[in-house]
Amino acid sequence: MVITPEARRAVIVHGARDVAATLEVAAGRPVALLSAPGVAGYLGVAGFVALLAPHGALPLAILDAAGAPGHALAALRAGLPQVVLDPASPAFDALAELAVGLGARLLPAAPPALDLARVDLRKPQGVCHLSRWLDLP
Repeated sequence: MVITPEARRAVIVHGARDVAATLEVAAGRPVALLSAPGVAGYLGVAGFVALLAPHGALPLAILDAAGAPGHALAALRAGLPQVVLDPASPAFDALAELAVGLGARLLPAAPPALDLARVDLRKPQGVCHLSRWLDLP
C-alpha cells in the first residue's frame, strides 16, 4: 500500500527532539514533519534539513517558506518533497511547475497539523495526545 502525502498526519516540529519523538511515536504510521510557519526565513532550508537528515526523515518533510519564493526554490533544489509558499507570490505558478518536474509538490497552504510547541512529549499525556493525532482518519 502506498501512502500518499495527503494521507499523512502533519506534525509541526521545532527541533531534533520533536523529530525523534514523533518518529518513535508514529512507529510506522504515516506522518509528515512540517516546519513552523515561515521557518525558511529564520532557520533556513539547510537548518531544517539538518533537523531531519540524521533521522532519515527528509521524505516526510514539508518546509513552510511563507511568502519567500527564493526559500521555496532553495527547498525544492535541496530535494524536499513538499514546500509551502503563499499563492499570492508572483512566482507561485512557475515554482509549482518546477516542483512537479522535480517530483515534489508546492502547496498553497500548510496542512492541518499538531504543533508540538504545545505538547510536552516528556509526559505520558503528551505522547498519548500525539498518538491520538496520528490515528485520526
